[in-house]
Formats: sequence, structure tokens, C-alpha cells
Amino acid sequence: MQSDMRELLRIAAPTAAVGAVATLVGGLLAGGEGAVGAAVGCVVVIFFMALGQLALQWVAKAMPHLFQGMGLLVYSAQLVLLLVFIMSIKNTSLFDLQVFALSLVASVITWIAVQAVRQARSKTLYVDPEAETRDRQGGAGGKRDE
Repeated sequence: MQSDMRELLRIAAPTAAVGAVATLVGGLLAGGEGAVGAAVGCVVVIFFMALGQLALQWVAKAMPHLFQGMGLLVYSAQLVLLLVFIMSIKNTSLFDLQVFALSLVASVITWIAVQAVRQARSKTLYVDPEAETRDRQGGAGGKRDE
């Protein structure tokens, strides 16, 4: 679980940095409402994406045979929940909606790009190195003499 949180922080940190830049730019261009909008956009992305990431990590460990289907379900649920959230705030005057939307898009692109780069650089085993020793010792998957 600790490695899951570490991985999550390694993805969330660049996203938060983009959110900080967006907040600064939003504040300079649209004032206080722009800064709040950019910050809210970034926080929403980190919250939604982190929950989805944690759910997928749990499914990968607990029920690996359901991982692909759950991935589609989690991403679909994220889109629907994000749509519901956006529809619920469409008439707000608490922050600038254009800056919110731009910050949201920039944060999502950053999250996905960082996640893709980290996955591409990870050294994920695609062969089970212990399978040969299990087979020789007559363990699971080994051939039995008949």
C-alpha cells in the first residue's frame, strides 16, 4: 500500500505543479476568481484521478482477472462524475469557469502524460522468473509422471 501511495504522489506532484502555474496565470489574467477557478480545476483532477488510480491498484491486487473491465468502468465513472460536477457548478459565480476549464484540461493532460511516461519507464516483468523453479520442483503447474 505504501508503494501505491508513493506512485500516486509521483504522478500527482507534477499535476499539482501545473495547477500552481495555472493558478498564478489565472490570478494574473482574471484576478482572484481566476486563481480560485484554476486551483479548483486542479484539485478536482487530482481528486478524481487519484481515486480511480487507487481503485485500479486495489483491483489489480485483489482481483487481477477483472482488471481490464474495472479499468473501463473506473474511467467511465470518472467521466460521468466529472460531468455531474461540471453541470452542478455551471452557474456559479465563485470562480471563473473558463479558467477552471482550462486548468482542468491542462491538469488532466499532465496527469495522463506523467502516468504514461512512468508506465513506459517501469520495469514490469512479463515473464515469471520463478516459474521454471516451480516446474522443476513439482510445484503448481509442474508436470507429473503418470
